[in-house]
Amino acid sequence: MYSYNASTTNVILVIFQDKGGKMKIANCCVVTFLLLYSIRLIAVASILITGGSGYIGSHVAHRMKQEGYHIINLDKKNNKALHDVVEYIEGDVADKALLARIFEAYNIEAVVHCAALLQVGESVKDPLKYYINNVSNTLVLLETMLKYGIKTFIFSSSAAVYGVPQWLPLTEDHPRNPINPYGRTKLMIEMICEDFAQAYGLQFVMLRYFNAAGAMPACGLGEEHSPETHLIPCFLQSLVQNRSFYIFGNDYPTPDGTCIRDFIHVCDIADAHWCALNYLQNGGKADCFNLGTGHGFSIKEVIETAQKVCNKMIDVQFCKRRPGDPPILVADFVKAQKVLGWKPRYSKLENIIQDAYQYTCKQSAR
Repeated sequence: MYSYNASTTNVILVIFQDKGGKMKIANCCVVTFLLLYSIRLIAVASILITGGSGYIGSHVAHRMKQEGYHIINLDKKNNKALHDVVEYIEGDVADKALLARIFEAYNIEAVVHCAALLQVGESVKDPLKYYINNVSNTLVLLETMLKYGIKTFIFSSSAAVYGVPQWLPLTEDHPRNPINPYGRTKLMIEMICEDFAQAYGLQFVMLRYFNAAGAMPACGLGEEHSPETHLIPCFLQSLVQNRSFYIFGNDYPTPDGTCIRDFIHVCDIADAHWCALNYLQNGGKADCFNLGTGHGFSIKEVIETAQKVCNKMIDVQFCKRRPGDPPILVADFVKAQKVLGWKPRYSKLENIIQDAYQYTCKQSAR
């Protein structure tokens, strides 16, 4: 079956082949149905989430759906756990023609931009890949948004924009001096957004995640990168598979020699996106916000807690530092609490690990 949208006359013709191979026009009932469906798509408020199949994006999609929005997930890969949550469109944010078709077909109120490459080590080895995917592709998205008059933008930034802390906990006015290409791509996009706000009236919120972790195992949502590089899922995979686990470096200037990080439950991050959307829709000015708990745990502390929560021990050893890792990253989230009305509710470390462990066990049993 083929469909043709005659936009200049607001008529939809549906053409199909009969059993003899002759082309015919569908009856008016079918045409009327499709016309009404098209009108519904235009009338219903939609949120476009880039990278909505990924770890952060899928949880954000689930949260936005709870608020009654029609969610469009633009991603190269589908996430079957979101089958009843989103409308999936296979594609890339670098595809300007595809973006144009989406913005023409739907009533997009806001864009949540989660699509990005995110491995620090890989960004050091192959920075070109990161600058093209993270920065150049975001420019395509922003350019197309502006062309269609869409100016509400929520960006997945990162604590990596800060680099090595000059003070702790990190506040949003801390100098931005990233120490790896991944962090620099996030900083470049932040600066682009600031320039676009000044020149074109872009209304944005930049959410600087600290260490996202946890899962929604009951919904089939969790962290599953390929390859996986994040601490908690990597350790839990080793735990389930009874493999040795290696910590990158034990010679950092911290009490036990391992890096200290601020772990934030992915469900709290999803809530922050909803708060950010409300903020912008109620006239909030373009701004950036930290998402963390204000408390850091060392890598050794996380591993000890995980072994206690999961009631299982494995061999843990040390290896050389990973390039581009600052010793300590801990957030001050007071600004997000005051301005967005957001605070972490699910981010107790034991809760994060328990949710992530349940998800890992379910995935391993498949």
